[in-house]
Amino acid sequence: MKEDAIQRLTALLPKGRIMSAPAQLAAYESDGLTAFATRPLAVAVPESQDEVIQIVQFCHAEQLPFVARGSGTSLSGGSLPVKEGIVITLNRLNRIVRIDPVGRIAVVEAGVVNAHVTLAAQKFGLHFAPDPSSQSICTIGGNVAFNSGGAHCLKYGMTSNHVLGLKAVLATGEVVEFGSASREQVGPDWTGLFVGNEGLFGVALEVTLQLLPRAETFHTVLAGYDSLEKAGDAVSAVIASGLLPGALEIMDALALEAAVAAVHADYPPNSAAVLIVELEGPREVVALDRVRLEKILAESGAVEVRVAKDAAERLAIWKGRKSAFSAVGRLSPDFIVQDGVVPRRRLGEALKRIGELAGGARLRVANVFHAGDGNLHPLIMYNGKEADGLARAEALAGKILRMCIAMGGSITGEHGVGVEKRDYLPEMFTADELDCMKRVRAAFDPLGIANPGKMFPEGAPQVMTTAQHGLHPLEQAGVITRE
Repeated sequence: MKEDAIQRLTALLPKGRIMSAPAQLAAYESDGLTAFATRPLAVAVPESQDEVIQIVQFCHAEQLPFVARGSGTSLSGGSLPVKEGIVITLNRLNRIVRIDPVGRIAVVEAGVVNAHVTLAAQKFGLHFAPDPSSQSICTIGGNVAFNSGGAHCLKYGMTSNHVLGLKAVLATGEVVEFGSASREQVGPDWTGLFVGNEGLFGVALEVTLQLLPRAETFHTVLAGYDSLEKAGDAVSAVIASGLLPGALEIMDALALEAAVAAVHADYPPNSAAVLIVELEGPREVVALDRVRLEKILAESGAVEVRVAKDAAERLAIWKGRKSAFSAVGRLSPDFIVQDGVVPRRRLGEALKRIGELAGGARLRVANVFHAGDGNLHPLIMYNGKEADGLARAEALAGKILRMCIAMGGSITGEHGVGVEKRDYLPEMFTADELDCMKRVRAAFDPLGIANPGKMFPEGAPQVMTTAQHGLHPLEQAGVITRE
């Protein structure tokens, strides 16, 4: 059966673009969350939107599970393969279809790398605002699937705030187009519904992105503190002042140690934490805001404050922050990057609690977080060669997620649920809320073949009955009704 399916799948693409040899599949059995691994039945490498559509239609006809994958940077296991299913790689769908500098939009295929959008738009004085740490390699399709954020999401929001429209092939094989190039749209926000679906609806093929004018000037400040609590209090003071920085980031001592070792980042020595604050905008506005910021930081108990003198120093500051996740590999053979959210006012309390939990688990945790919106990224270090190393790390990660829920936060800020956090979903949502989510998913994927096993604890979604076919997708889901 397996061999027969692979043979028929092979007929859809030119020779060499269906991979099924063990050595070929090994590269796809994990994504950024390497604690989980599954070997797929095969990997398909389409080079056009039409080829993706044919593959999805084949999977629907064969009831064959599939997982769409870009660069595989998901940190929640969101692009983990399905056993007996196939992986559809989208990296070769990498065309920037067009840049419209007047309309300030970019139309790109799903395999375009995030940073390449800004590279193509910068000659027009424009940029694409969402900037995940992996932006030099992660793809727009993945950003759409997981509603990625980044360091500047405090001011500019998440991916969902910058996607105007998209073309996708649903798990049924139907090709749909949601939204448009216009910022003024009427009717249900299908685009907003699709963004963040974690691959459970289908595959994004082409995305219309909003571009923004590049800021006229930047004012980037690095402040060192002798405690995490003081850094957290400084964040509260900045927000309370009415300032809206482009970014507010905190790194603790372990994260700083890793960044210095990896990229030789020049951060204030012996600091328990550093706060990165970046103001951006028109020169006149930034000139006024920097005076207010200087006063706040002077009163915050910072042991050292540095201002980037030029673009090179600004990039050096951000290089250390962007490299923090991978840099922790210098300190530990294995680590888990967790992702949760707490209210800003409880940041200090949350960090203190994480330290207590880490001590109880006999593990080290480096903290890197988007302080402006309370999005925590504890990096839990462990040794996978120890018999209980991974189990202790996962248990600690679970306690941190439960802490976020108890504080009125969320189990994810931008990494998604994937396979890593699906068991915690019922602790955050009621049974009725989960049932609604499942019915919406089933409306787009009646057979449950698109990225199965993700998000929901029991894996497979509710299957639609024959009587429900032919209705509007949200009518099928029971979300809307007609009189």
